[in-house]
Amino acid sequence: MIDTPETTSTATAAGPQATERRRPYLTSLFAAGLIAVGLVAGGAVTMLAAPRESVVLMQPTSIAALSPYSVVAVKGKVAEIFGNRFVIDDGSGRALVETGRRGEGGKLVAAGETLTVQGHFDDGFIHGDLLVHADGHAESLRPPRPGPRGLLDRMHGPDVDTVAPGAPG
Repeated sequence: MIDTPETTSTATAAGPQATERRRPYLTSLFAAGLIAVGLVAGGAVTMLAAPRESVVLMQPTSIAALSPYSVVAVKGKVAEIFGNRFVIDDGSGRALVETGRRGEGGKLVAAGETLTVQGHFDDGFIHGDLLVHADGHAESLRPPRPGPRGLLDRMHGPDVDTVAPGAPG
C-alpha cells in the first residue's frame, strides 16, 4: 500500500481512538491486580491470627490397660527422668514417656511430681502430646506447626503453647 495523505490521516486518526480503547483495559487490569494483592494479604493475616488447634482432654486410664497403637491418657507420679524421657508410675504399672525436644534437659517434669500425660502408645512407650501438671498447668509437647503460625511459635519460644489454668486455650 502506498502512503497517501488520506491513508496517513486515517492511521493517525485511529491512533488516539486505539489508546482510548486500551485505557479501560489497563485500568481494569490494574484494579484486578490490586484486588488480588488484597486477597492474598487478607489470607495471610487470617492465617496468622487463626486460633490454635484445640485439644480434647481424655479420661486417664491405667498403665496396665494400655493397648498398642492407641491414643491414651495416664495419670501418675514421675518415678525417674532420663533427659527428654521419664517413667510414670500409676500403681498398676510403669510406662516410659517420650517428650520430644520440649523435654530436653530434664527440666519439664520433676521426680515425684503427679501429672497426667496424654499421647499415643506404641512401641512400648507413650509418645507424649500434652502434659497436665497437678496445679492444672498444661504444656503441649507437639512441635510447632509448619508454615507462618509455626514460624511465630518458634520465634516466641517454647512457652507459647503453655496454657495457664482457667485460661482459654
